[in-house]
Amino acid sequence: MFTRKDDLKPFDSKVWLASPTMHGEELRYITEAYETNWMSTVGANINEVERIAADKAEVKYAVALSCCTAALHLCVKFAGEQLYGKPAIGHGAVEGKRVFCSDMTFDATLNPVVYEGGIPVFIDTERKSWNMDPVALEKAFEIYPEVKLVVCAELYGFSGNIRKIKEICESHGALLIEDAAEAMGATWEGKQCGSFGDYAAVSYNGNKIITGSSGGCLLTNDLAVANKARKWSTQARENAAWYQHEEVGYNYRMSNVIAGVVRGQYPHLEEHILQKKVIYERYQEGLKNLPVSMNPIVGGCEPNYWLSALIIDKDAMCKQVRDDSTAMYLPEHGKSCPTEILEAISSINAEGRPIWKPMHMQPMYRMNSFITVVGEGRARTNAYIAGGVEDVGADIFDRGLCLPSDNKMTVEQQGKIIEVIKRCFE
Repeated sequence: MFTRKDDLKPFDSKVWLASPTMHGEELRYITEAYETNWMSTVGANINEVERIAADKAEVKYAVALSCCTAALHLCVKFAGEQLYGKPAIGHGAVEGKRVFCSDMTFDATLNPVVYEGGIPVFIDTERKSWNMDPVALEKAFEIYPEVKLVVCAELYGFSGNIRKIKEICESHGALLIEDAAEAMGATWEGKQCGSFGDYAAVSYNGNKIITGSSGGCLLTNDLAVANKARKWSTQARENAAWYQHEEVGYNYRMSNVIAGVVRGQYPHLEEHILQKKVIYERYQEGLKNLPVSMNPIVGGCEPNYWLSALIIDKDAMCKQVRDDSTAMYLPEHGKSCPTEILEAISSINAEGRPIWKPMHMQPMYRMNSFITVVGEGRARTNAYIAGGVEDVGADIFDRGLCLPSDNKMTVEQQGKIIEVIKRCFE
């Protein structure tokens, strides 16, 4: 039960969950854009970001866009048109079609499915990796054999068996969109995350492993796809002397100024990964005698360690309840819960966060299909027959939290955060 004592005074400056780390090269490229007057959505910085991004991700082409959500949107649009043909103006590319989606993720992973009129079907989480469960995905194809598109996110920079996910998709004639927003620089069996999907996306959001303050890239091995993405992302203008349009476009291209930041960040990707790894290992060592476990690393995965997280053992959880916006708990000696730990971390001016709340638990998706390893996860209770179904994602959400993981956090700061967590279990 946490009580803050005099030796745990708040930090003078906030310790963030994950904040941008600038190195100097960024300013050089921003200044270059300014001095050459290339301040729009074309320029040398954009060209170089696309070259580096493709090289780092081990794909042939990258298209620099305003954000990762824009990249995912175009991925869904491409996939839908490849699978079902071009829709009429005003209709989505996957309109009325079910799409299998990661359940425990940020909603940006699947919002583009809804933009294009699709119906998300959520695939439960694998306990050993915290990522999409391949067994549940196979079960989903048994229930909905007509589905031809899967959107899979890689959580917190720690991949699950994305190769197996891809193989399952191929065996059912389905396309895979790989949301590697959190996993840039992570690998599975030595292959870069972002290189497994038929289409993929990475993020340069302000809290990611490298940043542009915003931005993202669509990744592909198909030149026609890359060229189409460039067209769609610049309002789909046709090759005419006037403004001619035959299909809907978007204002999704990355700014050459933002690209300057990203360009200056890329040389530091491996450096940031190493710093994040050290943070993860310090938590692992400092918390080893507590009834908690760190977010898992499964064989085959080399993470980028973007966010360190923990999960509390079931028998060490005090009582905790949450509604859609608030949480309450009963303090208990020797036990704790995510709400208590997050409050304790906040009390010393540091930032932690809950685990992503699974999508099947979100108000807008509470009636969408949710597939577990044993089948449909909805309507599994019976007033007259005992039984139910294990909901892995909900359990991880209930018992898990993300820890301050800023790569500028000092050893002393992290030590104080570890001490705060220890005192929650006293």
